[in-house]
Amino acid sequence: MSTGEQPVTGPAPARRSMSLATRIATGAALLVPLLVLGTGALLLGLVTHDLRSQQDTRLRDRAAAVLPATRALLSATRQDRPRVEQNQRRNLLDDALDVGIRVADANGDRITEGGPVPGPAAVLPQPAPTSPGVLVTVRAQGRAWRVLARPVTGADPGTLWVTAPVSATNPQVDVVRGRILWAAVLAAPTSGLLAYALARRATAPLSRLGRRAAALDPRAGAGGFTHRRSGIREVDELALALESALARYDHQVARTGQALETARSFSAAASHELRTPLMSLQTNLDVLGAHPDLPAADRAEILSDLRNDHRRLLDLLTALRTLARGDLVEEEAFAVIDPAEPAAAAVAELRRRRPEVTVDTTGPGLTGADVGGLRVHGWEAGLRIVCDNLLANAAVHGHRPGEAARIALGLRREAGQAVLTVDDDGPGIPAQDRAAVFDRFHRGRNSPGSGLGLTLVAQQVALHRGTVMVTESPGGTGCRVEVRLPLVGQDAPTLPLPARRDWIRATGAGR
Repeated sequence: MSTGEQPVTGPAPARRSMSLATRIATGAALLVPLLVLGTGALLLGLVTHDLRSQQDTRLRDRAAAVLPATRALLSATRQDRPRVEQNQRRNLLDDALDVGIRVADANGDRITEGGPVPGPAAVLPQPAPTSPGVLVTVRAQGRAWRVLARPVTGADPGTLWVTAPVSATNPQVDVVRGRILWAAVLAAPTSGLLAYALARRATAPLSRLGRRAAALDPRAGAGGFTHRRSGIREVDELALALESALARYDHQVARTGQALETARSFSAAASHELRTPLMSLQTNLDVLGAHPDLPAADRAEILSDLRNDHRRLLDLLTALRTLARGDLVEEEAFAVIDPAEPAAAAVAELRRRRPEVTVDTTGPGLTGADVGGLRVHGWEAGLRIVCDNLLANAAVHGHRPGEAARIALGLRREAGQAVLTVDDDGPGIPAQDRAAVFDRFHRGRNSPGSGLGLTLVAQQVALHRGTVMVTESPGGTGCRVEVRLPLVGQDAPTLPLPARRDWIRATGAGR
């Protein structure tokens, strides 16, 4: 390999991952034995306690059983009757059975001893004469003993000790401990196999969902993915989330395609509509360049044409950009607003730019004495476009020759709708031409506009799920443009935008 060359490497090998069923089985194989051991330890403690309790009960029973023979032995010892003493000692040891016995007189002298008892070095408890008995654990020579010390009352008092090694219960404890260990050993593979089988069965719908998702054709989108409810909530929720993600992907793909088509249409429309004013600009510039000695009147006329063409180019580009913006607006831009606010702002802007135009306003929120309260689900910038273009159209076309325009702007509530009206006193629009005024690039004779003003109005009204129409002015002369928008409550749900938004590409107000 020459210097500077970089080795070509393929994609990194995928790490082998453990399946969910195997993870569950492994966890069960580890957890279940631990639970068995923990439960066994608790059970072993309870068994040990129960065995010790049983041993203590046996010591008490043996003490009660040998007590008469103990009294007789103490009496025979005090009366020095060897034969009777010998017989009572034998009876005492016979009654003791499997426990140890030690008997001492009132002076503490040992009378007899037999069975399993602690060595002579062990310190045995001394019960009080009135005590029913003392039960303690005594350790001697590395062994532990349970010792019951019971006072012997009567004419010949003394002390009776009944003993048993604590290790006497160990064989039973060892048996329980061994069974617990065997249960833990057997629980590991058994629980692992059972958990694996159950996990494979439980995760089968998830595996099927994964296979369907892997085989999904991206071109099919959400329509190519179908899920039948499995009854497992997590799997159904995952399938629902996948369907939602695919639907959002489809929406974004559609919007991206629409944006690309809008860009193409913008370019095509701009190149087509700009050709004439650009050619006019070129012609006028050529005339100015070829005839530097033009008379002042001709030069002024050409300069006026250049300014008009420049304004027309600027208006056309601005209108096309606004039209494209409306085609690409998203639902997030919409909110519950008062339509009087953009209407009042448009009136103020028109009065500032064209002070010779008279604008009368009536309706909630448009005059100082009125109070708003109308609510529509709208895009504030879009409603401002509607008001600006309606007022500008009326100011340009809605006046009598030689007079300034007089415009009346009204806003009212009617049958669950906000009704916005713009009236002028111009020549009006013939009935047969009223629908065509909303077409893209429709211009009247000698119109200075771009032919997109009312198209922008129709586009925004459609985005707001409303209607727009041209009628005669109530005064008998002039024109009225009426816009109707549906009213909503303050917390009303959003209204969906139209599925098709292609005003920059198509024409017609009735789409």
